[in-house]
Amino acid sequence: MIDKRWSHVKRILAIRLDNLGDVLVTTPALHAIKTSLPGAALTLLPSPVGAQVARLNPDLDDVIVYQAPWMDPWHKLPQDSQREQQVIATIRERRFDGAIIFTSFRQSPLPAAYLCYLADIPLRVAASIDGPGSLLTTRHKNLERMMHEVERGLDLVAAIGITTEDLDLVLHVPADARTRIDDLLASYHVDKPSDRKKCRGDPCGRPAWGRPARGRPVWGRPALIVLHPGCSMPARTYPWEMYVEVVDLLVEQLGATVFLTGAEDEQELVERILSQVQEGNRRAVHSLAGVLSFPDLCALIEAADLVITNNTGPMHISAAVKTPVVALFALTNPPEQWGPWHVPHRLLNVDVPCRICYSRVCPYQHECLRLVSPSMVVDAASGLLKHVGREQTVS
Repeated sequence: MIDKRWSHVKRILAIRLDNLGDVLVTTPALHAIKTSLPGAALTLLPSPVGAQVARLNPDLDDVIVYQAPWMDPWHKLPQDSQREQQVIATIRERRFDGAIIFTSFRQSPLPAAYLCYLADIPLRVAASIDGPGSLLTTRHKNLERMMHEVERGLDLVAAIGITTEDLDLVLHVPADARTRIDDLLASYHVDKPSDRKKCRGDPCGRPAWGRPARGRPVWGRPALIVLHPGCSMPARTYPWEMYVEVVDLLVEQLGATVFLTGAEDEQELVERILSQVQEGNRRAVHSLAGVLSFPDLCALIEAADLVITNNTGPMHISAAVKTPVVALFALTNPPEQWGPWHVPHRLLNVDVPCRICYSRVCPYQHECLRLVSPSMVVDAASGLLKHVGREQTVS
């Protein structure tokens, strides 16, 4: 039963101020809010990066973008109190009835709670280890067990009686983005997966196609693989020179067509990888780094047969659009909390004594990823393609 204080709210502010993937793993909780309180307008306060996901979420009525100084791990933001005063004024003008603050278990919700307090939002709920004083009207304590971040978000909203049975990530890939990717694949003379039955009208972007058995012998075409080598945290990034070997093996052993993706600031990384790919394999490898809009990146990942990446945003995009993913998952964070959600996947790492270090830059030799050989990556990709193919053949 919904907390009576929340049962008649008309304007709700949800807050998730970290990265793209963090917003994606919060989408089941946002969906729970929208379906449990359908008469309420739901606004999200994300970071500029997270806002990209928010704009593709049909459960949200509005988005207010804010770069919070307490979510600035590289200390790039200049001190500017006017920025905070402006966002407080913007939030106050919207006259929200309640705020739900989502954080990972290592983050404090109290800076955001204070923001909402100053903006005169009467109801404020968050999970907090630290004593919140009057900053929260509902202080939740998560269960003392390992939970995936999706479950953590759902556990928070359940504290005020909000629930859902729909646990998938929510990401609506626009139809025009799908069309652009179809045209782009055709321009590279890449056969698109036309054997899929895409549910393009699904407002929540939950694909409902049947994926046939994988590989050239069944389809008569190469597997389409998206490889996203970049990551915002160096400690979570597989070495670029090893990605070169992965690309070569994907082409040589699987006969795959590989698209390398990345943001604008990752173009140099992608070009470095591509320049070292063996010349005979380059015909099957294409760089799209810095070229695709965010909706187009989502559409490409949706169109792919497989994604290979680090523990980063595209891993969660793959989960949202149900594309199998091989994740080179550094043991900086618990895989049980951050791994791909509700999608066929393989997590690759090697156990090390320093596991779960939460480091942004590895102080050692990066063994948890460096000891994962390129052949192990390609074997995982091949095995996952075959596994998903067998499941679809049986179904």
